[in-house]
Amino acid sequence: MTLAIDDKTRSALGPYGFDEGLLQQFVQKLTSTQGNAVRGTVAPPDPGDVTVLPKPGTPEREALIKKGMQAIRSGFVGSVVLAGGMATRFGGVVKAVVPVLGDKTFLELKHDDVARVARKAGRAVPMFVMSSFATHERIKQHVDEKRLVSNGRPDIDVFPQFVSLRLTPEGQLFTEADGTTSPYAPGHGDLTFAMRKSGMLEKFRSAGGRILMMSNVDNLGATLDPALVGLHLQLGAKLTAEVVRKEKGDKGGAPARLNGVPQIIEGFRFPKDFDQDSIPVFNTNTFLIDADAIDRDFDLPFYKVEKQVDGKPAIQFERLVGELTAYLPSKFVEVEREGADGRFLPAKDPEELARRLDMIKQITETRR
Repeated sequence: MTLAIDDKTRSALGPYGFDEGLLQQFVQKLTSTQGNAVRGTVAPPDPGDVTVLPKPGTPEREALIKKGMQAIRSGFVGSVVLAGGMATRFGGVVKAVVPVLGDKTFLELKHDDVARVARKAGRAVPMFVMSSFATHERIKQHVDEKRLVSNGRPDIDVFPQFVSLRLTPEGQLFTEADGTTSPYAPGHGDLTFAMRKSGMLEKFRSAGGRILMMSNVDNLGATLDPALVGLHLQLGAKLTAEVVRKEKGDKGGAPARLNGVPQIIEGFRFPKDFDQDSIPVFNTNTFLIDADAIDRDFDLPFYKVEKQVDGKPAIQFERLVGELTAYLPSKFVEVEREGADGRFLPAKDPEELARRLDMIKQITETRR
């Protein structure tokens, strides 16, 4: 079955990397009988796979801070903030521009954190923001409104992730209530591909950049911490992923060994007979990544996701940035989840933001 894409749709989505050939592949995947579960031998991580970040004030932590600050002073470090998606969880408002503390927005607080570290280091730290077709223009406008690139603050480069079109369960183009096709952002697994296509990765590397710290825009606990930069360098991996202790009800990916290779396996990909509770930590989607290691294509898989749009079933295919760990030598660092040193404070919707606001205030004040 070949889908017919009209010229208007091509023109609107083209700037965001719309790939008709890939969409046709998604149609073929609809008929595939292969499930999402990994194939092979799955085991909990070995003891040496997960390193605990030393406590603040210890000699070990101070040594890591010194090592990380030297890398920042040398211009080796940059920040990447994931701010794509569909702008739906905050009632249609782009999350990056939602006020959190007074009139300070998620993105502004992220930028303030990078600026704080840059001032201490005496060296600019570039910041890259991955948007989507649904958030790109609003984020660029917000950067201008807040003058986030003025007054000696770090530069912000905004680049979009890719876009595709939803399908019906039968493999036709899904149409919304007004009869138009239904675009969507196909997951943060776009990161390395979009950074390369936009020229952002080349820009960073050509300026001497070596390490990118990536985090979600809604996780204000995931600050640019020199200690974690230092630990990434000390561990010698190409990718270092932050993990935290699980709590009841937590869902998501976790570090495990697949056929002996340590990597993040998403929750829905574990075999049904595997006890996920045998792994006491899970992935926070905060990574330190060597820039040279991602300057190539990866065969990241796309997974089928079923949605309800306008009361009708819609199919989209998404990929996940955590699956880079299957392709790159990776280590995992257990960090504090909450408290003054906590690094996992996601606020996916207004209700969760309200619950976490006091802790966000505490961490923001502590780390100034």
